[in-house]
Amino acid sequence: MSNDSFIREVNEEMRRDQAHALWDRFGPALLALAVLVVVGTAAFVGYRYWDETRANRSGDAFSQALKLANEGKSDEALAALDALEKDGYGAYPLLARMRAATVKAEKGDVAAAVKDFDEVAADTDIPSGLRDMARLRAALLLVDHGSFADVSSRVETLTADTNPLRHTAREALGLAAWKEGKATDALKLFDQIASDDSAPRNARERATLMSELIRGSGGVS
Repeated sequence: MSNDSFIREVNEEMRRDQAHALWDRFGPALLALAVLVVVGTAAFVGYRYWDETRANRSGDAFSQALKLANEGKSDEALAALDALEKDGYGAYPLLARMRAATVKAEKGDVAAAVKDFDEVAADTDIPSGLRDMARLRAALLLVDHGSFADVSSRVETLTADTNPLRHTAREALGLAAWKEGKATDALKLFDQIASDDSAPRNARERATLMSELIRGSGGVS
């Protein structure tokens, strides 16, 4: 046997011995890791399927409830929304609470609708933006069915210059003020909307008309 052949055989033997040693040392851990990867992947895929299935089921139930409400079947819609609030998944229970309050208002039960919106607004587990929306929805109902104080207690904080709901909040508060004879307060609020370039065009147009109406009525100097 030549020296080169002998050296190759020795090297191959050494590599085999090293491979066996590495396997003896790390093989069980590698097998365990492979099993964990497979199990983890299966669990993730299973969870995604379970999550999507529940979300889709709740989405279908919410769509059906909206259909009932749009068809004027208020009692059936409220029953469906109540079930979804109790058993729904993800954001659907909250959506069901909000929509149920709207259905109650459409039925003429404004007091119950305001109560529901107020409960959402007071729920600290709900994101602040949605709580603010609930406050605004309650205030809009109270423009026609409550006092200026009722409206103000819900949306006064939403009229700040940095609040994204300020335009509608100011409009609701302005209407409530005008209804209660607070012409100066109403005019200030409508002028704020009309002069705010970031306000939606239709909101600015309504505010301009209201400002002209208030000034034309002679209620302010």
